[in-house]
Parts: sequence; C-alpha cells; structure tokens
Amino acid sequence: MRIQVRQTGGFAGIDRRAEVDTAGRPDAHEWQTLAEQALVAGRGAPPPGVPDGFHYEVTVDARTVHCADPHLTEAQRELIARVLKEGA
Repeated sequence: MRIQVRQTGGFAGIDRRAEVDTAGRPDAHEWQTLAEQALVAGRGAPPPGVPDGFHYEVTVDARTVHCADPHLTEAQRELIARVLKEGA
C-alpha cells in the first residue's frame, strides 16, 4: 500500500509532501487499518479550513481524500503525522 500526504497552507504557505510504501513492512497491517480509518472521514473536495491552518490531501493507493485543521479525526491526525515523519 502506498500512502501519500500533501500538506499545504499554514502561516508560511508551505507545500510539503511525503510518502510511505508499506509493502514488506512488519507493521503494514497497522498502517492499513489506520489508513482505512482516515479515509472514511475524508472529503472528496478540500473543506473550508481556518486562517493559517493546514489543508491535507491524503492518497492511499488510488483513493484521495481531503481534510483540514482543526477538523481532523484522530486517525487522520495520526496517519498524517506518521507519514510526514517517516515518509520520503
């Protein structure tokens, strides 16, 4: 499973991307469960956010959803943080 995150916005208007490929990872099942939970609450189009907040585009294999601060679910927040931290 390939998980991609794009973070845009914020005070500085950043555009940050990261990707994790779970194939062959011992924790692949954990990533899959987290990704499925995060996708359920996502939207098909970018939601309204708050001034200087971050917007996220999360793509898992061929499915893309959008979400924004401060309305992230716990699963979205965790998945985004892990991909941005561990991803390339």
